[in-house]
Amino acid sequence: MTSLPPARILAIETSCDETACAVIENGRALLASTVASQMELHARFGGVYPEVASRQHVLSIVPVVEQTLAQANITLSEVDAIAVTRGPGLAGSLVVGMNMAKGLALGLNLPIVGVNHLEGHIYSAWVYDSPALRGDAIPPEPQFPLMALLVSGGHTELNLMTEHLTYKRLGSTLDDAAGEAFDKVARLLSLPYPGGPSIQRAAERGDPARFKFPRARLDSPYDFSFSGLKTAVLYTVNDLKKESKYLPVEDLAASFQAAVVETLFEKTMQAAREFKAREILVAGGVSANRALREAFQSQTEFRVNIPALSLCTDNAAMIAAAGYYRYALGHLSGLEMDVQPTWALSD
Repeated sequence: MTSLPPARILAIETSCDETACAVIENGRALLASTVASQMELHARFGGVYPEVASRQHVLSIVPVVEQTLAQANITLSEVDAIAVTRGPGLAGSLVVGMNMAKGLALGLNLPIVGVNHLEGHIYSAWVYDSPALRGDAIPPEPQFPLMALLVSGGHTELNLMTEHLTYKRLGSTLDDAAGEAFDKVARLLSLPYPGGPSIQRAAERGDPARFKFPRARLDSPYDFSFSGLKTAVLYTVNDLKKESKYLPVEDLAASFQAAVVETLFEKTMQAAREFKAREILVAGGVSANRALREAFQSQTEFRVNIPALSLCTDNAAMIAAAGYYRYALGHLSGLEMDVQPTWALSD
């Protein structure tokens, strides 16, 4: 690919319950990132309450943008384009970020780029913290062809990338996404929301081999299914409660986590071999899971690209990175753009 033009992108992300803004140079160098979390607001509901989320975005969006610009030590006049999450996500939440981005683009006469949230997660692997390097070497960027495992609360899928912004979906979940399964099993084990971190903490003290939970075997080798695993945990918990008042939460969490990690790891490795990928990329909220990261980082067959922990969950740096490549390659949007709450990555 020919060299791409330099550009500074300001991005806004409000797809769910995080109000975020970031500034990135040239698709990789992160100058500033701000995330206003609503986790405590939603914890009492055991999940995200859409109306509460959208109202909180309205309160947070302007201060978050102002804080990001101050952190980056720039003004809006020094921005080349605006990127914003268009979908998928909660409609009410997406609209808040979209309207803010449109207002900035219109007021500053800047181009605007609508970014798929899932694409953003993938491009989080390109981002590095520019101020933190302090003269250190810039980390290498992912190389194509690339096998990308996208694993989050709402999505679990394998995509082959042969170049920027090009995806061939090889498989996806047939039921629960991996992150959704973590949340549901955490509730079964009476662990607090969000389920991913709670399962991980409990699993660190447990025996992953105590319970032999199933790994779904499907006709399509690169599809995923976690509903049966979740049901197996439910039946095991019910049986244990009948037999005894004691519930080995740590062992149950560790055995469940091991089943999820093994499935994700083995399918991704198989796909990378079959499609002759040069490297593997793992992104999305579940990529923060320590056991999953260690599984991929311990193998030596493929170089693996996993975002920094701060970039695994929802943030605007990933939207700015993806937005840069869309801007640089001429994939611009217009002010008539609307949100797409169910927008698939390959559309």
